[in-house]
Amino acid sequence: MNKLVKPTPLDREIKLDPSKIIMSKANARGIIEFANDYFMEVSGYEEFELMGQPHNVVRHPDMPKVIFKIMWERLHEGKNIHALVKNLSKDGRFYWVLTDFETKYNENGEIVSHYARRKAAPGNAVFQIKKLYKTLVAIEERQNPETAEKYFLGLLEEKAITYDQYILELLEVNNSNLDNYFFTGKTNTNGNTPPKKGFIKRMFN
Repeated sequence: MNKLVKPTPLDREIKLDPSKIIMSKANARGIIEFANDYFMEVSGYEEFELMGQPHNVVRHPDMPKVIFKIMWERLHEGKNIHALVKNLSKDGRFYWVLTDFETKYNENGEIVSHYARRKAAPGNAVFQIKKLYKTLVAIEERQNPETAEKYFLGLLEEKAITYDQYILELLEVNNSNLDNYFFTGKTNTNGNTPPKKGFIKRMFN
């Protein structure tokens, strides 16, 4: 008689509260300087474990390197980027988020930090992105990240769209509605009141 096999923690998804925002601040090199309460609740880490750590502490092995390469290229240019990301919690579970960023500069115009918001990713978008990510990871493992990047850029060229347009297509929203996605559900940095654009910078200025 077959025994019931229980899923390992790595197989289990954390269902995020769609009304709450996961927020963090990292320096220009991606080192964590702040994490809000919901970040710690979902990731399973405490403040002393996160502060001073690179943000890839929550990177899931199912995530293609090319996605983070594109993300950091954009952030180093001071540009916002939305991405669908699968993150890894301390106990091995996973959770899917949609990301959004704001960049802070010093008086010399140099980037000093990035503020990131993450919210529960729509299930339909996650379902569609999984196959692509699996393909990209396979190419990275069997070939190299450069080959995976060429494949991904070729895919975008075939569709005649940019990366941002691709994400909007998966989310089934337009650019103006996407920003509103982060402000639904009446959430703030601790998950209770509605924020406004630029709220992250005002918190730390």
